[in-house]
Amino acid sequence: MGHQKWNWQTKEWPHFTFKKEAIEALERNFLQKNGVALGAFKHIKQEEKDQLLIQILSDEALKTSEIEGEFLNIASIQESIKKNLGLESTKRKLPPAEFGVSEMMVDLYKTYNQPLSHKQMFQWHNMLTSGRRDLVDTGRYRTHEDPMQIVSGRLDRPTVHFEAPPSKVIRSEMDEFVIWFNTVHTIDNKSISPLAKAGIAHFYFVTIHPFEDGNGRIGRAIAEKSISQSIQRPALISLSQMIEAKKKEYYGTLEKHNRKCELTDWLVYFGQTILDAQENTLKVIDFLIQKAHYFDRFSNQMNKRQLKVIRRVFEEGHTGFKGGLSADNYTRIAGTSASTATRDLKHLIDIGALYKTGALKGTRYYLQLSEN
Repeated sequence: MGHQKWNWQTKEWPHFTFKKEAIEALERNFLQKNGVALGAFKHIKQEEKDQLLIQILSDEALKTSEIEGEFLNIASIQESIKKNLGLESTKRKLPPAEFGVSEMMVDLYKTYNQPLSHKQMFQWHNMLTSGRRDLVDTGRYRTHEDPMQIVSGRLDRPTVHFEAPPSKVIRSEMDEFVIWFNTVHTIDNKSISPLAKAGIAHFYFVTIHPFEDGNGRIGRAIAEKSISQSIQRPALISLSQMIEAKKKEYYGTLEKHNRKCELTDWLVYFGQTILDAQENTLKVIDFLIQKAHYFDRFSNQMNKRQLKVIRRVFEEGHTGFKGGLSADNYTRIAGTSASTATRDLKHLIDIGALYKTGALKGTRYYLQLSEN
């Protein structure tokens, strides 16, 4: 049987096509939401801006690793992000995996406006692979002779989902990719709309699969760089968080396109994922604004224990504590007695800082965020 070609073996490569009308509504929605986010961002104080930055970058670092099956420590990531942003200096030695991915996220944020270069991608690769001893090529494109394959199933009878271009052509493929990326992202280039640019950039890069490891993480960073350049400010969206939530769909949609250069369905999927990520950022901004109002209204009416517990509840983000806060949680977080906890909680309800549901052992407490 004749081998059906991979997309990079076809004569179309790398000239991708798509039906513009299929993503027009998504593009309009994207620009509108970007306007809303920009407006909301202008109304928050510097402290909230820093919190937003730390939260989005930490979530991204955590989730982009999780997609690859690497589960990192969120506290170490947050500390690394703060350190890399220069918001806090910690003397603690941070673990290499957490520090490395955080370093990449902060670099992506700080340099979003610079053209993409081989050097920057090599730096990202070095950051991601710091402390790794199992790779031949770190901070450079892969050199090994073996075909770069995405496989699953049994070792003796593997299913090959995709085979990337051989190592010997990587440099020339990547030269072309870098030129393409920087050309479509010049300010006056309106030939491709923002979502299409980001979707093609990600797809094009992961198809070449230029590194021995870390291609998914760098490919997602490139998509975020693309969006940031289109809107001319750091995008601050949790793209990886949205991809991770429906990981099967991400891999499935990639696989459906690995023998063709017609990318309409991929761009519809990826564009919608970017919109979901934007929506999530708006929720986070909204939550930070509510949090600031909340502390303005209540913090001077709270004792140290109450403040400690309320801050801890806010750390759970806009989704809140799963199943609400219980009196037992309160006792444990505040490090106090059950009777003091009961008194503290009653006071928080009286001033309107919390509301409760359920009764007896089933009583749960929630933040009263809306001012009604």
